[in-house]
Amino acid sequence: MGTTIGNIGELVTNDPAPGRDGGKLGIIRDAAVLIEDGRVAWVGRAAELPDRAAESSVSSAQVVDAGGLAVIPGFVDSHAHLVFGGDRAVEFEARMAGRRYEAGGIRSTVAATRAATDDELRMRLAGFLDEMRAQGTTTVEIKSGYGLSVADEERAVRLAREVTGEVTFLGAHVVPAEYADDRGAYVDLVVGDMLTACAPHSRWIDVFCETGAFTIAESRRVLEAGIAAGLLPRVHASQLGEGDGVKLAVELGAASVDHCTYLTDGDIAALAESGAAGSGTVATLLPGVEFSTRQPYPDARRLLDAGVTVALASDCNPGSSFTSSLPFCIAVAVRDMGMTPGEALWAATAGGAAALRRDDVGVLRPGARADLVQLSAPSHVHLAYRPGVPQIAAVWKDGVLAR
Repeated sequence: MGTTIGNIGELVTNDPAPGRDGGKLGIIRDAAVLIEDGRVAWVGRAAELPDRAAESSVSSAQVVDAGGLAVIPGFVDSHAHLVFGGDRAVEFEARMAGRRYEAGGIRSTVAATRAATDDELRMRLAGFLDEMRAQGTTTVEIKSGYGLSVADEERAVRLAREVTGEVTFLGAHVVPAEYADDRGAYVDLVVGDMLTACAPHSRWIDVFCETGAFTIAESRRVLEAGIAAGLLPRVHASQLGEGDGVKLAVELGAASVDHCTYLTDGDIAALAESGAAGSGTVATLLPGVEFSTRQPYPDARRLLDAGVTVALASDCNPGSSFTSSLPFCIAVAVRDMGMTPGEALWAATAGGAAALRRDDVGVLRPGARADLVQLSAPSHVHLAYRPGVPQIAAVWKDGVLAR
């Protein structure tokens, strides 16, 4: 049996069409959604529902009254690190007292992750996913990167694959302590035995191309090895300073380059040109990081005005962004990164889907997955207008009420 969600005051579809408001948001007022077999069967004005329902097997659907409130696509979090042990609250406290953020803090999480059992990691992962679902996230990408040994990286991607198909092998997160004096040997391990063990559980290959992590030459080697193994590339770059990581990502056809805090005019031109040429490289911005590290926020306005596709993601991790809340990221992006509420919502839904090369999530149109969020508010604008206030009234995942 299907489901009808009716009496929707504002339906954000991310599917612009004549007669719909909000530009890319494709807003329908006084709307309804029909769901069947986990997919969206129809969207439109509620006044048109009886005729359409009569033509469809969803005419016997269960009816849900949205009470005149807003419904949006489920959030698509395209950058998260959820398989790890321990936390780094002491590091955060020190940073708030003035210590500078550096990439090397990852190594303390590596030690805690290696010491954790599979069941301990699995339970923490489930807890983070529950947090995300409660805040409207219905699709999540999960990276490895806190094991940094063949066995521990394989374990991370295997556990991640139990809960999502969007799994990223990030063995090239940092060089672990035991290889500090032989970086080349660690890169050999990543592109050799580690990749062989992790590729069967992964869809993506990633590298932290940054001062204190991996050089351009090392990053290229890792990404090209992953591509040769059948994985799709994505890149961490330009978080701590300008570099050539963005251009490498575009050159190799990466789906996304993430962080983008420090960008040159050439970086932005390369990103814009990649989109104009087809399936371009998305700039995924991670405002939780800048909030937690007191770095400058990336300039989303500069990217958007250049025609770059922008995504917002949580980068949920224990060191630089220990938040699982995309509503929080939306509020910060609007307040401090030059985005409008509509642009930020699109970036956290359809933008995240683009960063994962998905067209079946982050949008509400016939054939898409029925991943929807009902807000306890009349408009999507309230996500930024009322920061920190819980506004997720209901969540449907694949057409099933999940919260």
